[in-house]
Amino acid sequence: MTTQKATLAGGCFWCTEAVFKRLKGVTSVVPGYAASEVENPSYREVCSGKTGAAEGIQITYDPSIIPYDTLLEIFWHLHDPTTLNRQGNDVGTQYRSAVYYHDDEQEHITLASKEALEKSGRYKNPVVTEIAPFTNFYAAEDYHKDYYDSNRLVPYCTFVIDPKVQKLLKEYSDKLKDEYQK
Repeated sequence: MTTQKATLAGGCFWCTEAVFKRLKGVTSVVPGYAASEVENPSYREVCSGKTGAAEGIQITYDPSIIPYDTLLEIFWHLHDPTTLNRQGNDVGTQYRSAVYYHDDEQEHITLASKEALEKSGRYKNPVVTEIAPFTNFYAAEDYHKDYYDSNRLVPYCTFVIDPKVQKLLKEYSDKLKDEYQK
Protein backbone atom coordinates (compact mmCIF):
# COMPACT_ATOMS: atom_id res chain seq x y z
CA MET A 1 0.00 0.00 0.00
CA THR A 2 1.32 3.41 -0.99
CA THR A 3 0.07 6.22 1.22
CA GLN A 4 0.06 9.98 0.85
CA LYS A 5 -0.43 12.88 3.22
CA ALA A 6 -2.97 15.69 3.19
CA THR A 7 -2.85 18.64 5.58
CA LEU A 8 -6.12 20.48 6.14
CA ALA A 9 -7.37 23.14 8.54
CA GLY A 10 -11.10 23.57 8.94
CA GLY A 11 -11.53 25.18 12.33
CA CYS A 12 -11.24 23.12 15.48
CA PHE A 13 -9.07 20.04 14.92
CA TRP A 14 -11.31 17.96 17.20
CA CYS A 15 -14.04 18.36 14.57
CA THR A 16 -11.95 17.58 11.52
CA GLU A 17 -10.21 14.61 13.15
CA ALA A 18 -13.58 13.11 14.16
CA VAL A 19 -14.81 13.31 10.56
CA PHE A 20 -11.78 12.19 8.58
CA LYS A 21 -10.78 9.26 10.82
CA ARG A 22 -14.08 7.57 9.88
CA LEU A 23 -13.28 7.36 6.16
CA LYS A 24 -12.24 4.22 4.31
CA GLY A 25 -8.67 4.53 3.08
CA VAL A 26 -7.62 6.89 5.85
CA THR A 27 -4.94 5.16 7.90
CA SER A 28 -4.29 7.96 10.41
CA VAL A 29 -5.41 11.45 11.34
CA VAL A 30 -3.17 13.52 13.59
CA PRO A 31 -4.50 16.74 15.11
CA GLY A 32 -1.92 19.49 15.31
CA TYR A 33 -0.64 22.85 14.25
CA ALA A 34 0.04 23.70 10.61
CA ALA A 35 2.08 26.52 9.13
CA SER A 36 3.45 27.67 12.47
CA GLU A 37 6.00 30.45 12.68
CA VAL A 38 7.05 29.00 16.06
CA GLU A 39 8.78 25.63 16.30
CA ASN A 40 6.70 22.98 18.11
CA PRO A 41 4.08 25.36 19.57
CA SER A 42 1.84 24.43 22.48
CA TYR A 43 -1.96 24.56 22.42
CA ARG A 44 -1.87 27.61 24.68
CA GLU A 45 0.56 29.38 22.32
CA VAL A 46 -1.54 28.56 19.26
CA CYS A 47 -4.71 29.77 21.02
CA SER A 48 -3.00 33.11 21.66
CA GLY A 49 -3.01 33.67 17.89
CA LYS A 50 0.65 34.71 17.98
CA THR A 51 2.23 31.63 16.36
CA GLY A 52 0.69 31.96 12.90
CA ALA A 53 -0.37 28.31 13.21
CA ALA A 54 -3.73 26.91 12.18
CA GLU A 55 -5.39 24.10 14.09
CA GLY A 56 -5.30 21.37 11.50
CA ILE A 57 -5.03 17.70 10.81
CA GLN A 58 -2.52 15.65 8.90
CA ILE A 59 -4.19 12.74 7.14
CA THR A 60 -2.34 9.67 5.94
CA TYR A 61 -4.45 7.95 3.29
CA ASP A 62 -4.41 5.37 0.54
CA PRO A 63 -5.28 7.21 -2.70
CA SER A 64 -6.37 3.94 -4.36
CA ILE A 65 -9.22 3.79 -1.81
CA ILE A 66 -9.96 7.48 -1.21
CA PRO A 67 -8.52 9.94 -3.69
CA TYR A 68 -7.34 13.40 -2.67
CA ASP A 69 -10.21 15.10 -4.51
CA THR A 70 -12.71 13.11 -2.42
CA LEU A 71 -10.99 14.28 0.78
CA LEU A 72 -11.36 17.84 -0.50
CA GLU A 73 -15.03 17.33 -1.40
CA ILE A 74 -15.74 16.23 2.18
CA PHE A 75 -13.58 19.04 3.58
CA TRP A 76 -15.51 21.69 1.63
CA HIS A 77 -18.85 20.20 2.62
CA LEU A 78 -18.31 19.73 6.35
CA HIS A 79 -17.06 23.18 7.35
CA ASP A 80 -17.73 26.74 6.20
CA PRO A 81 -14.94 27.83 3.84
CA THR A 82 -16.46 31.30 3.52
CA THR A 83 -15.73 32.62 7.01
CA LEU A 84 -12.36 34.25 7.55
CA ASN A 85 -10.55 33.10 10.71
CA ARG A 86 -13.69 31.57 12.16
CA GLN A 87 -15.73 28.39 12.37
CA GLY A 88 -18.90 28.86 14.39
CA ASN A 89 -18.00 30.28 17.80
CA ASP A 90 -14.30 29.45 17.35
CA VAL A 91 -12.69 32.75 16.33
CA GLY A 92 -9.07 33.59 15.54
CA THR A 93 -6.45 32.99 12.87
CA GLN A 94 -5.85 29.53 14.35
CA TYR A 95 -9.36 28.53 13.17
CA ARG A 96 -8.89 29.58 9.55
CA SER A 97 -9.85 27.36 6.66
CA ALA A 98 -6.72 26.18 4.82
CA VAL A 99 -5.33 23.52 2.54
CA TYR A 100 -1.58 22.98 2.67
CA TYR A 101 -0.65 21.04 -0.45
CA HIS A 102 2.31 18.66 -0.45
CA ASP A 103 3.13 18.65 -4.15
CA ASP A 104 2.22 20.13 -7.55
CA GLU A 105 -0.52 17.58 -8.13
CA GLN A 106 -2.24 18.42 -4.84
CA GLU A 107 -1.93 22.12 -5.63
CA HIS A 108 -3.57 21.64 -9.03
CA ILE A 109 -6.37 19.46 -7.61
CA THR A 110 -6.99 21.88 -4.72
CA LEU A 111 -7.22 24.95 -6.96
CA ALA A 112 -9.53 23.16 -9.40
CA SER A 113 -11.68 21.88 -6.53
CA LYS A 114 -11.98 25.36 -5.02
CA GLU A 115 -12.89 26.83 -8.40
CA ALA A 116 -15.56 24.17 -8.93
CA LEU A 117 -16.94 24.86 -5.45
CA GLU A 118 -17.15 28.59 -6.15
CA LYS A 119 -18.92 27.98 -9.48
CA SER A 120 -21.38 25.51 -7.90
CA GLY A 121 -23.20 28.23 -5.99
CA ARG A 122 -23.24 26.12 -2.81
CA TYR A 123 -22.19 29.16 -0.78
CA LYS A 124 -23.51 32.71 -1.16
CA ASN A 125 -20.25 34.24 0.05
CA PRO A 126 -16.83 33.78 -1.57
CA VAL A 127 -14.57 30.94 -0.48
CA VAL A 128 -11.73 32.40 1.64
CA THR A 129 -9.81 29.18 2.27
CA GLU A 130 -6.06 29.70 2.30
CA ILE A 131 -4.31 27.48 -0.23
CA ALA A 132 -0.57 27.35 0.36
CA PRO A 133 2.38 24.98 0.11
CA PHE A 134 2.98 22.74 3.10
CA THR A 135 5.70 24.13 5.35
CA ASN A 136 5.37 22.35 8.68
CA PHE A 137 3.06 20.43 10.95
CA TYR A 138 3.47 19.76 14.65
CA ALA A 139 1.37 17.11 16.37
CA ALA A 140 -0.83 18.47 19.14
CA GLU A 141 -0.53 17.32 22.73
CA ASP A 142 -1.73 13.74 23.32
CA TYR A 143 -4.96 14.74 25.06
CA HIS A 144 -6.24 16.18 21.74
CA LYS A 145 -6.01 12.83 19.91
CA ASP A 146 -9.40 11.11 19.57
CA TYR A 147 -10.92 13.92 21.64
CA TYR A 148 -14.43 13.50 20.24
CA ASP A 149 -14.58 9.73 20.67
CA SER A 150 -13.20 10.01 24.21
CA ASN A 151 -15.44 12.90 25.30
CA ARG A 152 -18.78 12.41 23.54
CA LEU A 153 -20.80 13.88 26.43
CA VAL A 154 -18.83 17.12 26.68
CA PRO A 155 -21.16 19.91 25.46
CA TYR A 156 -18.72 21.03 22.72
CA CYS A 157 -18.74 17.50 21.31
CA THR A 158 -22.51 17.19 21.58
CA PHE A 159 -23.39 20.55 20.05
CA VAL A 160 -20.54 21.29 17.64
CA ILE A 161 -18.87 18.04 16.56
CA ASP A 162 -21.86 15.67 16.61
CA PRO A 163 -23.73 17.51 13.83
CA LYS A 164 -20.66 17.29 11.57
CA VAL A 165 -20.23 13.58 12.25
CA GLN A 166 -23.96 12.98 11.69
CA LYS A 167 -23.78 14.86 8.38
CA LEU A 168 -20.85 12.67 7.33
CA LEU A 169 -22.70 9.50 8.33
CA LYS A 170 -25.78 10.57 6.37
CA GLU A 171 -24.21 12.06 3.25
CA TYR A 172 -21.07 9.94 2.85
CA SER A 173 -22.15 6.56 4.23
CA ASP A 174 -20.57 4.77 1.25
CA LYS A 175 -17.17 6.20 2.23
CA LEU A 176 -17.21 5.06 5.87
CA LYS A 177 -15.04 2.39 7.46
CA ASP A 178 -17.07 -0.67 8.43
CA GLU A 179 -16.95 0.10 12.16
CA TYR A 180 -18.72 3.42 11.53
CA GLN A 181 -21.51 2.07 9.33
CA LYS A 182 -24.96 2.50 10.86
